[in-house]
Amino acid sequence: MDKETTSNSKKKKFNYDQELKILHTELVHMQEWVKNQGLKVVILFEGRDASGKGGTIKRFTEPLNPRICKVVALGVPTEKEKSQWYFQRYVQYLPAAGEIVLFDRSWYNRAGVEKVMGFCTDDEYDEFLRSCPEFERMLVRSGIIVLKYWFSVSDEEQERRFKNRISNPLKRWKFSPMDLQSRSRWLEYSKAKDQMFAHTDTKQVPWFVVDSENKKKARLNCISHVLSKIPYEHMDIQPIELPSLPDGKSYVRPPMDYQTFVPEKF
Repeated sequence: MDKETTSNSKKKKFNYDQELKILHTELVHMQEWVKNQGLKVVILFEGRDASGKGGTIKRFTEPLNPRICKVVALGVPTEKEKSQWYFQRYVQYLPAAGEIVLFDRSWYNRAGVEKVMGFCTDDEYDEFLRSCPEFERMLVRSGIIVLKYWFSVSDEEQERRFKNRISNPLKRWKFSPMDLQSRSRWLEYSKAKDQMFAHTDTKQVPWFVVDSENKKKARLNCISHVLSKIPYEHMDIQPIELPSLPDGKSYVRPPMDYQTFVPEKF
């Protein structure tokens, strides 16, 4: 067996839970560094429907403080928001010092679903492609770390995941009428993605593509890459001592049967 074959064999063998635990520990260290240093971090998650964005975001935020690491997943814009400057509804969610914001889909809706489905005019689309790179450069110049991830999945794998969602009552909520449209307009979405990359894959804020055919590997690879792009150091963890409970003998608590308890079925 040659060295290349041995290397590829090693890559295929990994303990997902063990690797995720290691990355979670590093995420906690990174979070503390962001908080202590007053960094501002924005991470965008884009890609095909059922490409694994949500699962990665869930594993990313699992060990983190929700007051520091926040997820933004905006719905359909209101009539008022439609009349605003396009980026305005997103700007309000940008991080303050010591915060991390994850966008589960972002301002790139205009370059994807809005373009393909005809939810924006050609002029609005063209203006987005012109202004988006400058908008992102403004964010970087203001001191915000901006990372953009595109989750790539084949049509065969997407179809398998869609069928799984349809047949599984626990996952059915993930399937929307828009998902059906994305299947029937696969080619249009491909063209829109390529056009988007051509205009917005800049030196200052490049796109990073995540191969998400294997969801578990995609999660580990994406989290690992984020950690590599945010300079952080391990900080000393201050020991915590629990104080002793005060003497409560002088206080008589009301009887337990005054309270309504949840029935213990388990």
